[in-house]
Amino acid sequence: MLAILGFLMVITFLYLIMSKRVTPFTGLIIVPVIYGIIGGFGFQLGPMMMDGVLNTAPTALLILFAILYFGIMIDTGLFEPLTNKIIKIAKGDPLKVIVGTAILAGIVGLDGDGSTTIIIVVSAFLPIYIKLGIKPIILASITVLQIGITTLVPWGGPVGRVASVLNLDPTSLFRTMVPGMIVSLIYIVLVAYIIGRKERARLGIHNPYLNMNDQTESMMSAAVENVVIKRPELRWLNFILTIVIMAALLLEWLPPVVLFILGTAIALLINYPSIIDQRERVQKHAPNALSVTSIMLAAGVFAGILKETQMSAAMAQSLITIIPDGIGSFLPIVIAVLSIPGLFLIGPDAFYFGIIPVISETASIYGVSEMEIAIASLYGTSFGFIGPLVGAMYLLTEMTKVNLGDVQKYAAKWAIGVFLIYIIIGVTLGHILL
Repeated sequence: MLAILGFLMVITFLYLIMSKRVTPFTGLIIVPVIYGIIGGFGFQLGPMMMDGVLNTAPTALLILFAILYFGIMIDTGLFEPLTNKIIKIAKGDPLKVIVGTAILAGIVGLDGDGSTTIIIVVSAFLPIYIKLGIKPIILASITVLQIGITTLVPWGGPVGRVASVLNLDPTSLFRTMVPGMIVSLIYIVLVAYIIGRKERARLGIHNPYLNMNDQTESMMSAAVENVVIKRPELRWLNFILTIVIMAALLLEWLPPVVLFILGTAIALLINYPSIIDQRERVQKHAPNALSVTSIMLAAGVFAGILKETQMSAAMAQSLITIIPDGIGSFLPIVIAVLSIPGLFLIGPDAFYFGIIPVISETASIYGVSEMEIAIASLYGTSFGFIGPLVGAMYLLTEMTKVNLGDVQKYAAKWAIGVFLIYIIIGVTLGHILL
């Protein structure tokens, strides 16, 4: 009975999300509560929900303050010199422009917010792509491929989702992904180089300094933003603060949540001493931070009810009967492969909140750890980010005026390489076992 109830709960959630009948926040709360009441748990649901929320609270708070921190850093213009430098180096050469796109997207994307990265990169480079005759689909594809990699930072969506639902430390999960991420970022830069050479040959521009001044000025003007909130005189101080936070995060000097709470407070105090300015900065980035954080906490409600009612355990037991003998130990690889269509077709919310908890419970019976399942489920993220259920993709296609389907087809063939890199490095380092 519990297994049937659990599967119905997950299916209902998936249907409502995919059909866009409810938001992830609403579905993650209302659906499990209804099925919990149907299961006869009634007044027991309160403590179950609270346990789930308490488990996801650290991850939710990490994402909240990380988004605020990087939003403030972008406001101060921390990344502006990098953007301008890359643009100046490009000097109108299609090859350098495309490689520069990959480098900028890879660095700015570390803020974990795909929409912000898209705005910065596309605003800086789109006028140049148009001026030089470079296909805008290249700009869209290179940008989204890099975001699909950098979104795996602890304050990004995928890691936060799977960490919250499996009650894992997002920073520990991130550290296992770092080697694959580094190689993948370099791989996309090489992809950009290959594409850039083809574009240079197609356009017939063999003199990279042709019309250098006009093109550089156009590029630079595209990157100019509101100078009132910029803090160029504090750029080095902001850079040092960011580096210290990143180092402390990787070396575990302080809990990740504490690091970004302190970092946000220090950043506000240094850059915007006025109370009015501080309030404006927080208010600007609060909607984005709150929307993501609320989903993380709602996921705690879903996971808490699914686990504490024993539905997930019953579902796992029922799945064992249909899993062929000898396949159980290979579940991480199976999940890695399934993450491609799973993330692309049903989206990250449905995949991580609806499917992964059940798979993880089943895998534990075969001795496969939650960490292995979490790692494997992240390998298809590059495909997930180009999926039709990711809102940032529509921002990208709107800004570049490129068809969504065209971007998906163009980027998918290169995303396969990212997936294979993750698999090879994951198996080599023992993060997932064969």
